[in-house]
Amino acid sequence: MSKVYSDAGSALADVVRDGQTVAVGGFGLCGIPEQLIHGLRDAKVKDLTVISNNAGVDGIGLGLLLETRQIRKMVASYVGENAEFERQLLAGELEVELTPQGTLAEKLRAGGAGIPAFYTRTGVGTLVAEGKEERDIDGKRYLLERSLTADVALVKAWKADRAGNLVYRKTARNFNPVVATAGRITVAEVEELVDTGTLDPDHIHTPGVFVQRIVVNPRPTKHIEQRTTRQE
Repeated sequence: MSKVYSDAGSALADVVRDGQTVAVGGFGLCGIPEQLIHGLRDAKVKDLTVISNNAGVDGIGLGLLLETRQIRKMVASYVGENAEFERQLLAGELEVELTPQGTLAEKLRAGGAGIPAFYTRTGVGTLVAEGKEERDIDGKRYLLERSLTADVALVKAWKADRAGNLVYRKTARNFNPVVATAGRITVAEVEELVDTGTLDPDHIHTPGVFVQRIVVNPRPTKHIEQRTTRQE
């Protein structure tokens, strides 16, 4: 059966439902699966728990889903440049679980590897430690962190073959590889699709066994989160 779908809507139609946990790749606006996020918005599913490094910016990326109030809870490492995210958080309209960035990445990686939990020193003695098991190992304190998995994972890659093997490009190889392995169903948005066997096996970042569906977006928008120019 082909993994390639004609558009985001058809790739998500029988996959996404109300109340699901959705993991989304990207860092800021780099490496986000923008077409799949639009498809998620248009599907009008609600009460979502979204796991992502951040929530895009106002009107772009996951910021779109915050505007439509489709997200019930965000699991993220920081609020970022999203004013609506900040407003909903401070107003108590959105449940937010802020997680140290490296811990968030490891929670996803461990979840994809079938590891239910792990110990880390990050967050010891801070608000992050509240309610978590602590353990002394070799004279140092560690927190027990539960791993993360998702019903659906949405990722952005540069290239894919028809078997679903993915290659990321530069900074877009951020949270995407760990998000891809953490989803029970993973949908990849790619810029270029090639025949199976074309990719050098040594260049593949995510094996096709983790990817169930592919959507091609050959001309993604290259958003700039913060533009800085020289003064005249």
